[in-house]
Amino acid sequence: MAAKDLYEKDFYKILGLGKSASGDEIKKKYRSLARELHPDKTKGDAAMEEKFKAVSEAYDILSDGKKRAEYDQARDMYERGGMRAPQGGQNFQGGDFSDIFGGGNPQDIFANLFGGGGRRGPRKGQDLQTEATITFKEAAFGTTLELRLSADGGPTQTISARVPAGVNDGAKIRVKGKGSKGDAGPGDLFILLHVKPHAIFSRKGENIAITVPVTFAEAALGADIKVPTLTGEEVTLRLSPGTSNGRVLRVKGRGITKGATTGDLLVTVEVQVPQNLPSDAIDALQKYAEATSEIDVRSELKNKAEL
Repeated sequence: MAAKDLYEKDFYKILGLGKSASGDEIKKKYRSLARELHPDKTKGDAAMEEKFKAVSEAYDILSDGKKRAEYDQARDMYERGGMRAPQGGQNFQGGDFSDIFGGGNPQDIFANLFGGGGRRGPRKGQDLQTEATITFKEAAFGTTLELRLSADGGPTQTISARVPAGVNDGAKIRVKGKGSKGDAGPGDLFILLHVKPHAIFSRKGENIAITVPVTFAEAALGADIKVPTLTGEEVTLRLSPGTSNGRVLRVKGRGITKGATTGDLLVTVEVQVPQNLPSDAIDALQKYAEATSEIDVRSELKNKAEL
């Protein structure tokens, strides 16, 4: 593709955005269009596939601050008639275009923007991007994705992509050589990962967090309780007598392993207050209240309020 064809493209229009769009707006719009136009959804529709490639190309430029600034500057010159088809490549109305780009040929600048090495020599194929959703456990332990892609207008192909353990939501992984074809070889495929939230676990760095309900008696008297882990096993956690609500207890080595580092399991204790009690339990609590009636648990609160 000639460099002239590149700077004639309106990437903002392709994404349906204005030139003042923020990075977040560009990302959000791209995700929406990518889901709508993904080859897995359009089932071999060649026109939709071309739109998907155009959207990916536009996002590749506009999501990169440096590329976007260079594109905006050169595109502005083009729209005002300041860029002309190359007769030596240096024309600029009333002056030398090379002054603006530090001696660079505008054709070469745009070739570089799109991953080429200038106007001479073969160019590598365009990089592509797609998205995939994985589970919380797959993100923690790693997984292999099987993706079906449409290859440059041909029949669909299935590729395998390894997701390493410990990836975060929004991470990108690269599959070399699975982008568009080019004279100097194919580009790469980038996979944007979305991680589904887990029903009971959450993540804090390499640590895994969980909130575990306990009874008032367990918290007050102490107890050994069973706590689930991300692997499906249970560990036994000892509560000391008088464990307070909201206390965080740590189980070593039960978090996420990333490289040489393994996180912990962080267990937050949540004391449960029963909604309905049998009569004998009510009698027992009333006796407890009488036995502890002289203990003022809010005395410190009163003292601090007077400071």
